[in-house]
Amino acid sequence: MYEKEKKPFSIDLVPEPDSLQSVIYSMVAIPHLSPVNFFNDFSAMVDDPSQLGKDDTSEAGIFEIDGENRLFSLTIYADHRRMIVEPEVASQILVAKAVRRLVCYGAEPVAMSVMLNHVGLSDPMDQQLVVEARIGLEKAAEAFGLQISHRKIFHDYARERANIPPTLIVSMVGKMKKEAQLITPKFKKKGTNIFLIGKSYDDVNASEYLDHYHEIKEWPLMQFDLDLEKQLMDLVKGLAEKNLVESLSPVGIGGLFFTLLRSSLPNDLGFDITTDAEIRQDAFLFGESMGRVIACVAEDKEDDLVDYLREHKLPFFTLGHVTRGEIRIDDTSYGFVDKMTENVETE
Repeated sequence: MYEKEKKPFSIDLVPEPDSLQSVIYSMVAIPHLSPVNFFNDFSAMVDDPSQLGKDDTSEAGIFEIDGENRLFSLTIYADHRRMIVEPEVASQILVAKAVRRLVCYGAEPVAMSVMLNHVGLSDPMDQQLVVEARIGLEKAAEAFGLQISHRKIFHDYARERANIPPTLIVSMVGKMKKEAQLITPKFKKKGTNIFLIGKSYDDVNASEYLDHYHEIKEWPLMQFDLDLEKQLMDLVKGLAEKNLVESLSPVGIGGLFFTLLRSSLPNDLGFDITTDAEIRQDAFLFGESMGRVIACVAEDKEDDLVDYLREHKLPFFTLGHVTRGEIRIDDTSYGFVDKMTENVETE
């Protein structure tokens, strides 16, 4: 089932879309990607610690379980598409995603539990997948200073897996002081500036864009570097501690565009951005290469933010600013955020 021979793949094999709008409107209807999906309600995000304990939840699952002035944050990530491509790297990517999510909320990741479903340990190929996944998880845990529950992978022994691919599930918990600033991904007000921290690539590998819009199902993994992820997370922790940003959000599923859209929806705001001329527009907007975070900063703190980013010598890009609700890309309007999703099926 698992192909070890990597087929040649290049972004040059992927045609550039004739219409950016057609990509946006076709992808916004993907059930697990749509920001208005019933199970992905971004309108109920936690704004500050005073709201906790009132059955409000956030994407990072921030909650208080005792009266000792400490908050906890829980997140769960799963992957069934990439494990069969390169298990060691795919497991590191999954851990890095969970770490990025918690850190962007102001939490400090401390421990994780791992479950690998739909594997048959009597199958030599599955045995090799488990070994490689374990190596990747241990490398990621060491890089981010995480404890692994029982120091092992829990397995679901599947005797008749049929066409269900192996699925890795990572549950991760982080801690944060109650008085610490709680950061959310949503945009707060018009006019604040948007920065992209981390390097962008001509990379659409393993993306929803490649899978659903182009219907290309065989691809290598996206760009990923564990050492750079660690550097980025250290930088992001400093942003929160120094109170330099109003919002933080890791570039995740659907790429940069859908990350921006998810940040816009809660307050019916929009964004006006310029893409990187050195990167293909579709790769810049919909590629899912790792190691990138969106930061929103007030005008009076922009110079401090830029100085901090230059000090840490990680790439960053000035994307644009938050609007009243209009979505503009490279001086072209794509409508308003409240109209973009009103006809998307949510049931």
